Amino acid sequence: MTTAPASLPPSDASAVAPRRAGLVLASLIVGAIVCNVNLSVANIALPDIARSLDASQTMVNLVAIGTTLGLAMSVLWFGALGDRHGRKGMLLLGLFLTVPFSLAATFAPTVEVLVLARLATGLAAGMAYPTTLALITALWGDGPGRTRSIALWSGLSAASAAIGPVIAGLLLSEFWWGSVFLIAVPPAVVGFVMVARTVPAHVNESSDRVDQVGGGLSAFMVATLVIGISFIGTPGRFWGSLAVLGVAVVSAGLFVVNQRRSANPLYDLSVASRRLFWVPAVGGMLVFGSLMGSMFVGQQFLQNVFGYSTVAAGFAIVPSAVGLVLSAPVSARLVLVSGSRITMVVGYAFTAAGFLVMLVTWREGVTYLWVGLAYFLIGTGAGLALTPASRSVTAATPVRRVGMASGTADLQRDLGGSIMQALLGALLTAGYAVAVNAQLADAPASATSQLTDDTRNLLTSSYASATEVATQFPQYASAIVDGARDSFQSGALLAIAAGLVTTVVGAAVVWFGYPPRRGEDELFADYAKADAAPTG
Repeated sequence: MTTAPASLPPSDASAVAPRRAGLVLASLIVGAIVCNVNLSVANIALPDIARSLDASQTMVNLVAIGTTLGLAMSVLWFGALGDRHGRKGMLLLGLFLTVPFSLAATFAPTVEVLVLARLATGLAAGMAYPTTLALITALWGDGPGRTRSIALWSGLSAASAAIGPVIAGLLLSEFWWGSVFLIAVPPAVVGFVMVARTVPAHVNESSDRVDQVGGGLSAFMVATLVIGISFIGTPGRFWGSLAVLGVAVVSAGLFVVNQRRSANPLYDLSVASRRLFWVPAVGGMLVFGSLMGSMFVGQQFLQNVFGYSTVAAGFAIVPSAVGLVLSAPVSARLVLVSGSRITMVVGYAFTAAGFLVMLVTWREGVTYLWVGLAYFLIGTGAGLALTPASRSVTAATPVRRVGMASGTADLQRDLGGSIMQALLGALLTAGYAVAVNAQLADAPASATSQLTDDTRNLLTSSYASATEVATQFPQYASAIVDGARDSFQSGALLAIAAGLVTTVVGAAVVWFGYPPRRGEDELFADYAKADAAPTG
């Protein structure tokens, strides 16, 4: 069998773009926004959901990660199906299914139904989201046009994840918790119509059979990995989470064996091992994980330490969305002038600066100037780094397998966010508990003699639990709340310091693992020649 060329010759590729390119790109960005909004809208409504549906903490956590889980476990499989059977059709199906699944979440009568609806919404996103990037890669020739398109796609779609909590906070001030799941419905309807009318079908698609066994293994592998990471910091679930992660490791091994033996692998390991594929994949995962981790810790910090309302905390992260949008076109130009390595490292520098501002200035009584600046820097850094990461992953992959590349770009976000939230959350919890125990050890015996073991466990488990204890001891309520606030600040700052360290590690991976501009161009040319060569 002879495969199609990976790209057109450089002299022609830069001029290639679809007819009505602006409308086509807008349609694909709207589709990506639908998926990203759904990832973040639930978090701000979790307390209301827990009260209304009498949900345990475990079920609340499943609500929070449901859409991310569905998306992460399906992007590779659905991306390959789109490559084979039609990307436009897969995108339309995902946008169509988003509407009934969102409605099911909105009116869920029980928390179990809500979890299933959130998971189903993630599966719909798995059909739509990787397909948007795959279509950009297939429709735009390799060159400045594709880079600019990926930059807009990356910046605007990532910014929508930051805007989601703002809209959700506004809705919750007037309506019930289910209203937040309606946010994605209007853009899903608009996006469906736009895609149906403007996006070309069946461009540079594959004729290879899809490895269904590999697809099932990839879904199971990612599902167990995300669940294991998400719950490893939950009290009482450490060993169970380790067992789940062990299953994920075994599944990964089986997946690798299957891919090496498959005639048409779902995830081409020879492509994944390319330097311009795996380095930006890891780099993008770390920088987007830093963005999500900063929001995860930061929103709790703003409410518990600074006393922000839910609505105010939602609006506080708007500068990150502004940074993402403003930096996207700058990133595209910087990639063309200086190459991907410089652009990604500059992005990491901005992200590190944001964490440093948090670490140095975020104390009780700080003005919003420093809060907004930190979020703006982190958003700008993510916007600068994500464009070259996504562009490099897709450019290093044959066009017939761009579903694999776009699925990897999506996993940068989903796995990166899950890993960093789990890591920073575990450090926050541990730092908080250590600080509370230190305060209890220093407190006079007359104040601690009335505390039972259960009460001590509540004090050390979370800030919210400590405030509940304060209501049981009104004579010490002020001291308990102040101590819990100080302890939470200690734990949060520990988590923020870890975010800074992770960002520096990511910058080092990119700097030492990714070649400079000339080496990057040479490797891309080598990949294109290898992918254009006929195969048996």
